[in-house]
Parts: sequence; structure tokens; C-alpha cells
Amino acid sequence: MKSELSFADDFKRRISEIKTTRWIRFGLVSLVFLLWVAWMGTWWLAIFELLLFDIYITGYIPFTWWKKSKSKVTRSVMSWVDAIVYALILVYFVFAFIGQNYQIPSSSLEKTLLTGDYLWVNKFVYGPRVPMTPVNFPLVHNSFMGHKSYLDNPSVPYRRLKGLRNVEEGDIVVFNFPAGDTVATKFEETPNYYELLVKQYGRDAVHNNKTMFGDIIYRPVDRRQNFVKRAVALPGQRLKIVADTLYIDGEAREFPKNVQFNYIFALSSPLTDDDLKELGMAVHDLTAFPANTPSRANIQSFLPGASVSDPAYLAPLTEEMIERLRGEGRLRSYVKFNQVAPYFMGADLTSMIFPYGENGNWTLSDYGGAEGLLIPAKGMTIELTPDNWTIYQRCIRNYEGHSDAHFDATLNKVIIDGQPADSYTFGMDYYWMMGDNRDNSQDSRFWGFVPEDHIVGTPMIVLASFDQERSLFDGKIRFNRILRSANPDK
Repeated sequence: MKSELSFADDFKRRISEIKTTRWIRFGLVSLVFLLWVAWMGTWWLAIFELLLFDIYITGYIPFTWWKKSKSKVTRSVMSWVDAIVYALILVYFVFAFIGQNYQIPSSSLEKTLLTGDYLWVNKFVYGPRVPMTPVNFPLVHNSFMGHKSYLDNPSVPYRRLKGLRNVEEGDIVVFNFPAGDTVATKFEETPNYYELLVKQYGRDAVHNNKTMFGDIIYRPVDRRQNFVKRAVALPGQRLKIVADTLYIDGEAREFPKNVQFNYIFALSSPLTDDDLKELGMAVHDLTAFPANTPSRANIQSFLPGASVSDPAYLAPLTEEMIERLRGEGRLRSYVKFNQVAPYFMGADLTSMIFPYGENGNWTLSDYGGAEGLLIPAKGMTIELTPDNWTIYQRCIRNYEGHSDAHFDATLNKVIIDGQPADSYTFGMDYYWMMGDNRDNSQDSRFWGFVPEDHIVGTPMIVLASFDQERSLFDGKIRFNRILRSANPDK
């Protein structure tokens, strides 16, 4: 009877039977793995090198048992399972640490980025976050077939790996929606986030009417909705807006090349479908005031030089679009909508601007007060007052973990962790994000600061682009945008 080999002899036999090409493959995989471990800075992960050694060299764990099966069906099915598992593992690591695709769902950055653009988002440039909810269904963000696509536990505290640089002023940034921590599931994909719903309907109504609002749930940071905006102010800077112009630390900033604002304008002839194509104007962004109608007459006083019979519109326009209409001799008159908005909207919009009506004279076009709004920076200490508590309370409570922090009107002091506090030192950097489509962008002017732990990455290129208002044979595929820079102003 043949005697069994000792472990040492069996180990030597397995080593000796390995081909040179497999040793090379093992060496390359090990190098990548150990570089990743060094990048993570978590050296205990190196123990998994033993698993790689067994997979590629010794083969004690029978991962490929199915290759010896007598059943052709088993071998065929398991070969597909094996390939899919390897692919999913690779995709998981690429999406978590290198980058991933992202679709532009709204017009907030038009004309820089268009609704229907598919972007490659680079996570490496700012340093990727270590996944905070590491157990999740692959290739989906936060829901799958109507259910959460991730497990709340185990969870990992926020940590960002070393990247190439920090967020710079003017970067287009993908980030998790800060106000998306609590969500009404039936409104999660709409602009009506939880705080606005509570403001409009009341907390009890939102929580007790599941038919209308769905379940009220909490989303971890990395499972909140993805937004994309331009970083216009950085940690430690002061921001204010005067007549739509941004001032950072008192210095005016130039508008991005494709910035656009809402205008009411009158033309000598109606806009046609061809006009919309040539101007790059989306149908859903256009409101018409037909000639000789009450709505047209209502805006006549704001359009000097135009006849009441001239067709008029409300739409976002860039300077290039205005010059084109003027060059064609069709532009009778125009006015920025924000200049006349109080006539139409009163104080309704002001009450929804961050910090939600506490600064009653702040508007989308004139924002931040005389001194400007101070953007928090890591290590910065501020004095806490009744006035600035309304501005920084969400940072302190929701983003930095002091959930019981509140303002005590009796003591006229802020209470943090059960103790009166005259000052607070921030634990994270914060950013101010705005869209280039300034009057149609739900951005920091509505919901405030973006904490550093919400930063995902920056879009690099447009992979593909589809016009949702066009058919396949009528310009649906925007071929001129494929592989274009996703941040042309940088």
C-alpha cells in the first residue's frame, strides 16, 4: 500500500509542479495586493497573502473542485460562476478605490454637463474613501428591487486614502447628498428631500402617511444619493454672492464658461424645434408665454421694447445663446428672472434658502450677507452665537456626531454633549457646491455645506451621452460629447 506523503513532502511536491507562468501571475497579483495593503495602511490585511499563495501555488483549498467533476453540466455552470465571481470582485475594487461610471440625472450643470451624460468619475485623484458599508449588492448604489442593497452592519468609520491632491476651487465634484441622511423612500429620487417635506407637510404627516411618502429611513454617508456640482468655495474661505457674481474672500470670481441664468425674453418670431436644437435648449427647461394671452400681458412691463404680440419665454440662457439670438436680429427684449422674481414669488423661495429663512434678505442672487458666509475647515474654532448656530448646527449635529447638540433659549447658549459651549472646533473640512445652471440648481444655497466625508470623486471624461428628448434617429446619441473632458474649465 502506498504510504501518504508528509505535509512537508506534499508541500514540496506541489511547489515543484507549478509552472513558471503561474509563478509570474502570482508575483504580479501579490505585488498589486501588497501595494494596496500599503496604500490602505492596514498591515494586518497582509495575512491574506497566504490565501493568494494557496490559490495560485499550493491549492490546498479546493476552489476549483468543479474542474475535476465528471458532470459536464457542473463544469460548464461552475466555469461561468467562477468567471462572474472574479469579475464582480474586480469591479468591486475598481469601483471602490479607482473610479466608476455615473449618470447626470438633472440639468444643474448645463451647459458644462448635460442631462443624459454618462461620466467616468475618478476617485483616486482626491483619495478614495474606505467603503463605510462594505457589504453590499454589487453594481447598484443603495437599492435593489425596492429594498436596501447593503447591510448597515458591519460599518467602517470614515477614512480617506492618500490621493493626488485636494479638492480645488472650480472642480466639478461628485458627492453624496448631505441632506439625504433621512429620506422618504417615495421621494428619494426627486428634488423634494426629507427636510423640505417636513417643512411643507409637517413631521407627523410625513411619518404617518406611508402611502404618500413611503418608509422614512436613514442612509449611511456612502449610500446617500449622488450629486454632481462645482466646488466654488473651499474650507476656511468666505463666500458671498452679489448680483449673481461670486465673491471669495472679497475677490470676484469669473463665471464658468457655460454658466447660464434664467431669463424672461421676447423674440420677433416663435422658437422652433430646429432653434432648440441649434441653441442646445431642452424642451423641459422652456416655458412659453404665447402672444396675446393674459400670461404674456402679465410680463409685458418687464420687457421694454417688445410688443405684447411678440412671443415670450422663460428659459436658462448662456451669454453665447443671447448673442446668437441678438445676432439673428430676433431678440426684442430680455431680463434676468431673478430681478423680477419677487413680483412672482414673494418670500416663498427665501424661506427655503439655507439656513431656511433665518437670514431673510438672502436670495439666490444675493447671498451671504455683508461679510460673507464662512466655510468651516478642519481645526477651525468658531464662537457659537444664536445667529451662527442656525448656520452651523447641521454640521455639528448631523455630520460630526453630536446628535444631542441644541440651542437652549433659557441659558441663551448652545449645549453640546450635555455641556454649555461657547465655541466649537470642526473635525472635518467643508465645501460649498453650486451648479452652472445657477437658477435651476438645487445646491448649497438650499441645503448648506458638503462635508469632506461625502466627497466621492471628480468626473474626468464623458463616456457617452444621450438626449432624453430625442429619438434614436433624431440626435438621441450626442456623438460630439463622447470622450470629451467632463471638467473643461480646469
